[in-house]
Amino acid sequence: MNPHIWLMAARPRTLPAAAAPVFVGTAYAAALDTFQPLVFIATLLGALLIQIGTNLSNDYSDARRGADTEDRLGPVRVTAGGLVPPKQVLIATYVAFGLAVLVGVYLIVVAGWQLLLVGIFSILAGVLYTGGPRPYGYEGLGEVFVFLFFGIVAVTGTFFAQVEELRWEAFVLAVPVGLLATAILMVNNIRDQETDRRAGKRTLAVRLGRDRSRVGYAITVYLAFATAPLAWAFGGEHLTPWLLLPWLALPLAAPIVRVVRNKVDGPSLNGALARTGMLQLAFCILLSAGLLLSK
Repeated sequence: MNPHIWLMAARPRTLPAAAAPVFVGTAYAAALDTFQPLVFIATLLGALLIQIGTNLSNDYSDARRGADTEDRLGPVRVTAGGLVPPKQVLIATYVAFGLAVLVGVYLIVVAGWQLLLVGIFSILAGVLYTGGPRPYGYEGLGEVFVFLFFGIVAVTGTFFAQVEELRWEAFVLAVPVGLLATAILMVNNIRDQETDRRAGKRTLAVRLGRDRSRVGYAITVYLAFATAPLAWAFGGEHLTPWLLLPWLALPLAAPIVRVVRNKVDGPSLNGALARTGMLQLAFCILLSAGLLLSK
């Protein structure tokens, strides 16, 4: 099998959303004088494997439900496009999640049983997005779950793996991370709005309509920047005005918002999707740097 096809199936443009919260959670732990390199590597690897497994599962499930048709504006999906037999995609899904479980076993041993729950619910959320009897992605709840699992759960779970405790600051720091992860899904669903509607996939973009979805995307992106310094503003321990550092990424955000607001063609929205992912990564790197500089 062509490796390029499997890379396409893994959807590398979505992987920054999995890596970014790990950086933030680890950086806050380091700001509190705790950094375990092996735990960081394991957490990052586990997050990437869960994301890849989720992408493969969605590829398989959407093809079975007829959501990925030939007239979609996004990249070709390997199952619906006939590039990989469905059974092979399903096996690859099991492999990705299986490897994530192995990484999770290490994290449970070194950090605690609580991470077992994080892993189980994260994998279930990935599978049930488009799989199962009532996939929540088809009911307009995808953005809620992305905010929770790519923001709140990912940042606080990473932080817990490092320090084996939870702090309210970790939850606040997770909010902008989750908002930008949500924005990635929002632009994806804005692009696929018409084909999703015809397939019976009632995403938030389908429910709101194109104009309100675009406004929602802009609000979500800019709200992330507004919430970035809140943990410091509310007196978070060891946090300083360095948490304003992510505002340096604002010039990257405005052009993407304009594209989503004004463009309807596939190439433009595909570019906006990729750039939103890179915006989140840049934002989280700057936020992580602000946390480390606060030490």
